[in-house]
Amino acid sequence: MKFSQKLFLALCFLLYTATSQAQTHPNLMLTAGNIPAVKAGCNDYPLLKKSYQEIKAKADKALSEKMDVPVPKDGAGGYTHEQHKNNSANILACGTAFQITGEPKYATYIKNMLLLYASQYEQWPKHPKQKSNQIPGKLFWQCLNDFVWQVTVIQGYDMAYNAIPANDRATIEQHLFVPIMKYFTQDCKETFNLIHNHGTWCLAAVGITAYVINKPEYVEMALKGSDKDGKTGFLKQLDELFSPEGYYTEGPYYQRYAIMPFVIFAKAIQQNQPSLNIFKYRNNILAKAIHAALQSTYTTGNFFPVNDAMKDKNFISDEMVYGVDIAYADIAPEADLLDIARQQNKVVVSNAGLAVAKAIAEGKAKPFNYKSTFLSDGAKGEDGGLGILRYGSNASQQCLLLKAASQGMGHGHFDRLNLLYYDNGAEVFSDYGSARFINIESKFGGDYLPENKTWAKQTIAHNTITVDQTSQYNANLKNAEASHATLVHFEVKDNLQVVSGREDKAYPGVGMLRSSILFKPEGYTKALMIDVFQVNSTAEHQYSLPFWYQGVITDASFKFSAATTELKAMGKDNGFQHIWLNSDNSITDENSYITMLNDNHFYTTHFTGTSPLQVKLVTLGAGDPNMNLRNERGFILEQKKSGSQAFISITETHGKTDPTAETTTGAKSTVSALKVVSNDAAGTTFTFTAKGKSYTCKLDYSSKDKFIQIQ
Repeated sequence: MKFSQKLFLALCFLLYTATSQAQTHPNLMLTAGNIPAVKAGCNDYPLLKKSYQEIKAKADKALSEKMDVPVPKDGAGGYTHEQHKNNSANILACGTAFQITGEPKYATYIKNMLLLYASQYEQWPKHPKQKSNQIPGKLFWQCLNDFVWQVTVIQGYDMAYNAIPANDRATIEQHLFVPIMKYFTQDCKETFNLIHNHGTWCLAAVGITAYVINKPEYVEMALKGSDKDGKTGFLKQLDELFSPEGYYTEGPYYQRYAIMPFVIFAKAIQQNQPSLNIFKYRNNILAKAIHAALQSTYTTGNFFPVNDAMKDKNFISDEMVYGVDIAYADIAPEADLLDIARQQNKVVVSNAGLAVAKAIAEGKAKPFNYKSTFLSDGAKGEDGGLGILRYGSNASQQCLLLKAASQGMGHGHFDRLNLLYYDNGAEVFSDYGSARFINIESKFGGDYLPENKTWAKQTIAHNTITVDQTSQYNANLKNAEASHATLVHFEVKDNLQVVSGREDKAYPGVGMLRSSILFKPEGYTKALMIDVFQVNSTAEHQYSLPFWYQGVITDASFKFSAATTELKAMGKDNGFQHIWLNSDNSITDENSYITMLNDNHFYTTHFTGTSPLQVKLVTLGAGDPNMNLRNERGFILEQKKSGSQAFISITETHGKTDPTAETTTGAKSTVSALKVVSNDAAGTTFTFTAKGKSYTCKLDYSSKDKFIQIQ
């Protein structure tokens, strides 16, 4: 540990213990000194007013209902699970309503609810429905949910603190909050010290609670780990979970989820120990993390579904509302963050929310600056990363993502060099995300489904090469975590962008190099998406490269050899057992294509290889007796008995349909004559024609200055 970090850790405890007696409440997201301004803002600024009205409506609804603190027994989505979660949200809503209205009834609700919990919590055993491979909570089936509950509840308690009689506060703290902190730091000690999003939520719950109820020793543990030596704890998480650019190693979906405990705890530190300048820690790493999370979304707001991810999650989620508000108000007032807040259409009723709503009302918002960027992975930025290429306006942006990162811990998928492609506000080549129905109890208790392991994590579920129908690293987490993909080249020019990544250890004796390109030829309004995937080996293998597409096939250069009376699965394991083979086609034409209609736009993918290809049209859904999988569609380019091979494709956006007017324009692609000229370990050269003009594309894999040339 660096001396500066040791000094910082020592100051964390000394400065807090010296000032801890001078506490004020509230002193987290909403602070005592700023309440008059926030009250006024709830009338003056439309976004803050709307957000407050929603919170107050929830608080009033809570007051109209009978309190219920049931003995925990149900898993995710079950009654007791949802009731305890709702109770925490009601406590936070009532805390906010109390501070804005000053009406004691809201504080009384919080007092009575927490007294009910305090009267039972110590008698409750560990939750009877323990989630697999997780430490159980006492309120919920996994301790993670208990951590989230406490982060929410303590904010409401802080806002009602001064209105709750001292003897009731003593009961609540001695019989609820202190036992909770003991459970989190002792029974959940492994998680408390874990460098992982579960650990972040745990230490944030302990640290924020300790600030509110004045327990300095727990603050020190939250900052420095249970042994108070700095080897774990909040600061260590800031050091190890984010790359220098702010990318979170578990992927964008979990970056969103982890942002909330990071920023709320940081805000608590800033309020209670401002001299620590926590928002400047590690060169403003939290600000970078928030921006990296936003750059990890498409223009629809949806996060790139890398690793375990629910595909409908977007930056409108509460975690990102907190993140954006704090980033703007407490770190740097960047005008394009206001564009995100405007799309979120809500703010946290707090000091930060006031600043954001006021700035939006004053017309300071600017369109969010989506950028082509490479987000490095790993604490030192040395573990590969995500390459993101963007072209065009936010309204119709083309976006290409190449995953050349590390495994992403337990939530990682075996998908090195996976490609995602978006255009015109829609997915074109997509990722399945995770196999899970979150909080749907009838679907495996709301947990990750068995198909998350047998399908969603497997290599064939992604737009990357599978070798010999076996997943990368044999789908072994320990082996996959031992190495990472690497960046070969990243370049962005006006009409030409490229990201190239390499993976050499996923399959013994097989090197993989993928270069993905956005190139806008003269006379085109959209860029062509060019993909060159090279595999090298001295032994013969079968290579399978899927493109999981959205939409329907409307045209192809070859006649389908379709199965019309009986479908068979493509294999027995590694994900192939879940794929129906609809059509198996041998391609004799060197320049072949498939056209898809997606969201009223046509997309044609031209493809070729350095040896003859099979094209398999497939549908997801085999080996699925419980109907857990979505019926995704794809085409798989396959080459058998080859040592080295290059797959080259060009995807063109063209034409559109208008179902209302019943018109179609530009249904035919203007790209043709895709042909490989040469391919070896040093480089790849190929030619194609676009609108009648011939182009030669040359990739030199060892050159930095002339990595790609298109003439």
